[in-house]
Amino acid sequence: MIERLKIRQTTEQKEESLSPYAVKSRLSKGREKPEDSDPIRTVFQRDRDRIIHCKAFRRLKHKTQVFIMPSGDHYVTRLTHTLEVSQIARTIARALNLNEDLTEAISLGHDLGHTPFGHIGEGVLNELYPGGFHHNEQSLRVVEKLEKDGRGLNLTWEVRNGILHHSKTGVEKLFGKDWGEVGSFEGEICKIADMIAYINHDIGDAIRANLITEDDLPKQASEVLGHSHSARINRMVSDIVEFSWGLSGKGRGKVKIGMSPAVLKAAETMRDFLFARVYNSATSKAELSQAKKTIRFLYRYFNKHENKMPPEFRAYADETARRVVDYVSGMTDQYALNLAKQLQL
Repeated sequence: MIERLKIRQTTEQKEESLSPYAVKSRLSKGREKPEDSDPIRTVFQRDRDRIIHCKAFRRLKHKTQVFIMPSGDHYVTRLTHTLEVSQIARTIARALNLNEDLTEAISLGHDLGHTPFGHIGEGVLNELYPGGFHHNEQSLRVVEKLEKDGRGLNLTWEVRNGILHHSKTGVEKLFGKDWGEVGSFEGEICKIADMIAYINHDIGDAIRANLITEDDLPKQASEVLGHSHSARINRMVSDIVEFSWGLSGKGRGKVKIGMSPAVLKAAETMRDFLFARVYNSATSKAELSQAKKTIRFLYRYFNKHENKMPPEFRAYADETARRVVDYVSGMTDQYALNLAKQLQL
């Protein structure tokens, strides 16, 4: 009955009315392992669902965003950050008449490879592992190699490309020459939505932690972006949509994702403020030391005692250090702390 209804084909037909710059699901570059089509869902809808139901996605709720294991219930975690990125990205994609399903799938999968203790853990593994460690590359490895007992999620090329290229360093200028290339405008939307989300929720968390007050925020930037969480997000999202309107296929203008000069400058000013006043102060010296010590201990311990790792991780790579990185990077904050304590007894 469902096959006769041609639900997926109807959705694919509706996508023909999207912007000419949108990625159409029927024109996807496909999966590494070919699969039969789903009778109801497009390929990007299936990718979204696979990500939501995978183990790495569930673990995000116990992984640090900025504050390590905060005592309050309202601090952002890696999972709530991911959901906020998805909401912002979908809003922009819908307004620009791009593929919302692809945008959502990339957004939900972009941080699957993040380590315990956020960027602190990422930095330690990058320092220890000879091959280097970057969470965007690990996110791709999670969906390609680690999930489903080593079979991976077999996602489409477009989703994997967006996940790999979402990341940027703290020193990069927004949309600057080092911004990097993404294979779709939907992927570009996820990349900028990631920045919009963390700027705004990190301000909220920093105020909640009494590191700053609203009055401490750069005044010129606040005058442009607004004086509340919702006002800032609305201003930035609206500006991106207006600046990028040519992508919708309904208006004229530059065919790229971007911001007006005034809003771009204000966003960069706010981000620079967070790096100067929040990110280096959000974690106490004791917590920072404990987090780094934990990651270092686990990495070195399992390189010496590989047989103590779960057997499935010993099958995911030919190199011991690579297996250890896969295991340690997938841990939640509390699991890493408890395991390190247990192994040192």
